[in-house]
Amino acid sequence: MAKSDKKSAVKALPAKGLPIDIGISAAHREAIAKGLNTLLADTFTLYLTTHNFHWNVTGPMFNTLHNMFMEQYTELWNAVDPIAERIRSLGHVAPGSYAEFGKLATVPDAPAKPPKALEMVRVLVEGHEAVARTARSLFPLADKASDEPTADLLTQRLTVHEQTAWMLRSLLEE
Repeated sequence: MAKSDKKSAVKALPAKGLPIDIGISAAHREAIAKGLNTLLADTFTLYLTTHNFHWNVTGPMFNTLHNMFMEQYTELWNAVDPIAERIRSLGHVAPGSYAEFGKLATVPDAPAKPPKALEMVRVLVEGHEAVARTARSLFPLADKASDEPTADLLTQRLTVHEQTAWMLRSLLEE
């Protein structure tokens, strides 16, 4: 290709770069990304709460809960990036500020005063169940758009949140 052909090819590109053509319509990509924004905010909020509880847990179950919370917040931290990258793969900007997460999250923020150990466990059960509900609510969108990568991501997240909620709930039985 001659130099003049290269210049004209570059000029022909849309102002924002190459259009996204992954077999999912722009409307579906936008709806899925919007739902994933909520999942990302929920995941990050639950991560912060879990890390807070790791730092502040006290009582006879300290060592068990301190270590369990560390495993859980590490898993949540590692989940944030794939969710954000899926949003980017769909052509949208991933939210990344406390202000945005606060507006998007369905999971409440950590209590200002750290609760007792078993109340922490209850709060985390509710948090994992809320994130599972958020993930589950996106399946119809992913299915309608034939968005298998998002469906796979949602399945992975559901597995973790449902299992973690079960394990935490088990600690509350007498």
